[in-house]
Amino acid sequence: MLFRNRRSPEHRRQRSPRTWRYRVAGLAAAALALSLVQANVGNAMADRAAAEAAPEAADVVRVAEFLAECPYTHRAPDDPIVFPGLPGASHMHSFFGNDTTNAHSDLASLEKGRTSCSPDTDLSSYWVPTLYDGDREVEPTGTTFYYLGEGVRDDVIRQIKPFPRGLRIVAGNAKATGPQDNTIARWSCLHAGEVNPSQNFVNCPPGTMLESYLDFPQCWNGTDLDSADHKSHMAYPVAGACPSTHPVPVPKLRQVLRYPVNGDPARFRLASGPGYTMHGDFFNVWPEQEMAQRVRDCINAIVKCGFDGTP
Repeated sequence: MLFRNRRSPEHRRQRSPRTWRYRVAGLAAAALALSLVQANVGNAMADRAAAEAAPEAADVVRVAEFLAECPYTHRAPDDPIVFPGLPGASHMHSFFGNDTTNAHSDLASLEKGRTSCSPDTDLSSYWVPTLYDGDREVEPTGTTFYYLGEGVRDDVIRQIKPFPRGLRIVAGNAKATGPQDNTIARWSCLHAGEVNPSQNFVNCPPGTMLESYLDFPQCWNGTDLDSADHKSHMAYPVAGACPSTHPVPVPKLRQVLRYPVNGDPARFRLASGPGYTMHGDFFNVWPEQEMAQRVRDCINAIVKCGFDGTP
């Protein structure tokens, strides 16, 4: 009597097919849910992989550029391009890069020198007239030399050739008698964009620095490493291309110097004269392979590279 209401085994067996169907349906639903979770996880992992790969492409900046940072090394009244073999014949120059540069320097002697440049494969010599604050020499604390593809069309950029070893270039006008005689060199203020650039010294506010920018010509006649006036073998582009007289495009060298002075520009002078006499000299001693790799991977490819020649 106590077990009258219990289901018999036969009754349980009769109910079991429905119970089994419920269990199968439950398992199917669980499997479907699991597959959806796995699919979402897979999609998330794929999205993450794509996102991680994307910055690598985004980091490539479409600017044709590589550079060298070449701190000040020494001063001397020498100029191995304009006054070769004549020590003391020039106004005072401040030298950067190759620390052996003097009046007697040539390619062979510079190849044996040491450099202040980063990268240290750049044995080139760079020099400018010394800046004076009153009677005190002032040397730049920022000395960056950019090698650029700008100034010509993209199709010309892709044709740019490396500088030949031993190439000598002079930019600017040491004999300028007024600002109109030198439209290449310009002065500005670091972190003071409200001060307009000028061919002569500018008045930089406190907390800023005086900057000098100078662009070298980027079209070569394809033959001469120098010329009688030290300029005729080079030319500036015309309408985005090199003139027929100077058909070989080479990198544009941009010299950017930052001097730790500001204030009244009447205090400043160059060893060559007023600010508009600013000029720069470049003696190329880059190893051919290093220069060629940077021109190919940075300039021709229109990619912004660092000191090591990579993006």
